[in-house]
Amino acid sequence: MKNTMRKIQIGVMGSCADLKYSKKIEKLAEEVGYWVAKKKATLIFGAEKDFDSLSTAACRGAKKAGGLTIGVTYGKGLDVVEKNVDVVIASGLERGGGRELTLVLSCDAIITISGGSGTLTEIAIAYQANIPVVVLKGTGGWSDKLAGEYLDGRERIKAETADNPKKAVDLAMRLIKSKYEKQK
Repeated sequence: MKNTMRKIQIGVMGSCADLKYSKKIEKLAEEVGYWVAKKKATLIFGAEKDFDSLSTAACRGAKKAGGLTIGVTYGKGLDVVEKNVDVVIASGLERGGGRELTLVLSCDAIITISGGSGTLTEIAIAYQANIPVVVLKGTGGWSDKLAGEYLDGRERIKAETADNPKKAVDLAMRLIKSKYEKQK
């Protein structure tokens, strides 16, 4: 019997380099990407045109594990900072809401690491679309602020927490499986 199921798509979202995250946090992002690839999932990330980010660090980690990576960028053109990405999708949309919509809606779940306003937007989009959110606890930014929380009184999905990269990916995979089992 032929397997016609598509690969799971996990998004990794996090701070851009202008928020001056530490090398320790960057290493955690690489580890998240590594484990996404080890679980045979596709890594979806925000491909930046102007500077590095925790999302591009996750891409590097996924590539170290031989994984498939897809970067969604803003505007036109396929030129992005991370040169080792497999596929670049130019959304034609602006950074700050437009690109993030395409990015998040292309994911079965998202994992966030630290994060500024862009990551907050991505978490809100996932929440509205009932896409599971896993935050890597202890990384700062919106990930820590929203860990274990619902975004509003609707209580659609909670921002689930994990305390290390492997647990974050394992939890994302469980949440995806649970979501699809409920849809059957």
